[in-house]
Amino acid sequence: MADDAGKSICGVPERVQLHVAMLALQFGYAGFHVVSRAALNMGISKVVFPVYRNIIALILLVPFAYFLEKKDRPAMTLSFLVQFFLLALCGITANQGFYLLGLDNTSPTFASAIQNSVPAITFLMAVLLRIEKVRIDRKDGIAKVAGTLACVAGASVITLYKGPTIFSQSHALNQPSLRSPPAMLWLGDAEGKNWTLGCVYLIGHCLSWSGWLVLQAPVLKKYPARLSVTSYTCFFGVIQFLVIAAFIERDSEAWIFHSGTELFTILYAGFIASGVAFAVQIWCIDRGGPVFVAVYQPVQTLVVAIMASIALGEQFYLGGIIGAILIIAGLYLVLWGKSEERAFAAKEAAVMVSSTAENDGLRPTTPFKASSITQPLLPSLPSENV
Repeated sequence: MADDAGKSICGVPERVQLHVAMLALQFGYAGFHVVSRAALNMGISKVVFPVYRNIIALILLVPFAYFLEKKDRPAMTLSFLVQFFLLALCGITANQGFYLLGLDNTSPTFASAIQNSVPAITFLMAVLLRIEKVRIDRKDGIAKVAGTLACVAGASVITLYKGPTIFSQSHALNQPSLRSPPAMLWLGDAEGKNWTLGCVYLIGHCLSWSGWLVLQAPVLKKYPARLSVTSYTCFFGVIQFLVIAAFIERDSEAWIFHSGTELFTILYAGFIASGVAFAVQIWCIDRGGPVFVAVYQPVQTLVVAIMASIALGEQFYLGGIIGAILIIAGLYLVLWGKSEERAFAAKEAAVMVSSTAENDGLRPTTPFKASSITQPLLPSLPSENV
């Protein structure tokens, strides 16, 4: 950024602040994967957990949405309520429900790895809905297609091929000198789960997440108040999970915290993963651009692998490692293709403006800005280069 010095805090340039914030964000999300798995291992209900999580997130979001977006909120109509309900069904209920079901049958590392496919799946959905265009005759189009195929291949490998164990801390834990303390036993990775079914659930989670991102675009055009949209989405998500709980979770004991550790997992999910992380991510997207934020996603997978290995004694399988590599490579291909496409569009538009000005015998009074180009998946923001 050109004005890093002018936006420094305590002498720290904004460029450095952004990188530190993104690293902290990835650690926060990584902790959420591990904490969520710990919650499931302790027996917390898969319905109760997201209800409490979204209630906490709603409490955090509503005051900011109410006071900061007073002038931006259009009048509420039945059409908007239906759209918010559908966003919640896709982005909260299906998204979080499939995630917990998938995590319960796999591991935090592979849940995080599969999430790297979300940008590519979102791109594929946007192409099918004709929101996004692909130019196969250009390198950016080829990169986006290749990246999408790599992500699909990676997710398929993780789902269909588990493979031999590459690393397992449990072998080391069997040695008396390296045995984990009793306090950590409740964190142990669950055994006897259906790996393939878990991966299918996680793919459903990614499809729901991507669908939520695509569906938000037309809603935000009509209702340009992001915090309010998110608040309404969380509200309807809570209502939907409560309805599901009325049929599935009949045990009143499931709604009671039996230990401080259970309470901690809920508070972490609500405050850190849904509250603080949301605020940090919005600031990073605003100052650094969506591409900058997206390229940090694979860091989360690495952090999750390390944390899960230490806390959960998690095993690493060959199929998961191969799939994760394919997904991460595909993510970077898609992001590189989007970056190249934006640069090409900016250059093409600049040439067009220059040519028009020469033909009219006029000199353009304002320079062309790349941010004026609308990108459905990479919305234009003040600062793109970090």
